[in-house]
Amino acid sequence: MAISLRLPAQLTDEDIRDLSTRNPGLQIEQAASGELILTPTGAEAGRREIVLGAQLYNWAVAQGMGLSFGPSTGFRLSDGSLRSPDASWVRRDRWAALTPAQREGFAPLCPDAVFEIRSRSDSLSDLREKMRVYLANGARLAVLIDPVLRGFTFDLRPIFE
Repeated sequence: MAISLRLPAQLTDEDIRDLSTRNPGLQIEQAASGELILTPTGAEAGRREIVLGAQLYNWAVAQGMGLSFGPSTGFRLSDGSLRSPDASWVRRDRWAALTPAQREGFAPLCPDAVFEIRSRSDSLSDLREKMRVYLANGARLAVLIDPVLRGFTFDLRPIFE
């Protein structure tokens, strides 16, 4: 279950990185309102993330058009929110336009493609809203995978061809 925290002041990117370092079992995101969203990653969720990430990575390498990113990557979206999709892909030209400092921190862009995998503790309505946030901030593709209702098998080729 995700925990939402409303703090009296919005945390800086450095504060969030420090919080993440001190709490390695939590995925930390930030809504545009400044609210922190803390989500624990269980073993099964982590296994699913790596399967998805491996497939996306293999596709990205084969295509050569962009780069894939895992669930610990933070993206600072144009609405001010900080999001970390379970897997994501960014066109190579957009990544190349970032400075080295921007690449090292929370990348100031929305991925072109984002993937989220629902775990049993995730609210389906919250995840659907998260997908709307990605699309509103520039994602061209937002895929919500729901193994809770439909199982967990997929192939990226039909999505991107």
